Amino acid sequence: MNQIDLQGKVAVITGGARGIGYAVAQRFLDSGASVVLWDVLAEKLAESKAALSTKGKVGTCVVDIRKDESVGAATKAAVAEFGRIDLLVNSAGIAGSPFKTWEYSSAEFRDVIDINLNGTFRCCKAVVPEMMKNDYGRIINIASIAGKEGNPNASAYSASKAGVIGLTKSLGKELATTGIRVNAITPAAAATDILKQVNQQHIDYMLAKIPMGRLVKVEELAAMIAWMASEECSFTTGSVFDASGGRAVY
Repeated sequence: MNQIDLQGKVAVITGGARGIGYAVAQRFLDSGASVVLWDVLAEKLAESKAALSTKGKVGTCVVDIRKDESVGAATKAAVAEFGRIDLLVNSAGIAGSPFKTWEYSSAEFRDVIDINLNGTFRCCKAVVPEMMKNDYGRIINIASIAGKEGNPNASAYSASKAGVIGLTKSLGKELATTGIRVNAITPAAAATDILKQVNQQHIDYMLAKIPMGRLVKVEELAAMIAWMASEECSFTTGSVFDASGGRAVY
């Protein structure tokens, strides 16, 4: 494992209790950062904190990213405990049901957008002012290859992740003259709990689209995200880092 220097940095990771977020927390701790895990699952957060605390300082907060007040309170709590926020990884998200676009209920479509896109917006809105106080920060938004190409039977998810890409580009430009960098990563399907929300047919479709012929490992995503979170990622902002096993070539 290449050593990424995140010594002394404080990272907030949404959806940090499991999946990609948990893998990122592991990699950040190995790189010298302290981490604050935000998740809606209180029991899973406690388990993750216990497992990760052997590596370094770990804070947790039960957060519902659908609610401004929940995100705002968690931001204040993180700053109160750790003094600042240097890094933000927006990993929390849901897949939604594998419906045709016209079969979606408006409520379920709205729920996917509210968590994946609006939740990312809320976290950026709350954390950016804290980063601006120190004129330093790295924000990494977890988008998806579906946000570039659009997966059938996943219009809500695809639209939400396309929105995350657009949000990243806008915010990156807005902060370009500061010390804050904002980038996104677009993974192919990974073997995480989010796959439990879709059927095997949909998984087979995504796998068939990947030239490497396999799912991406969360450790591979965490490695790329760790570099994106480092001081060395200094002249790239509002950009998209591909991690699709060759599926996307742009």
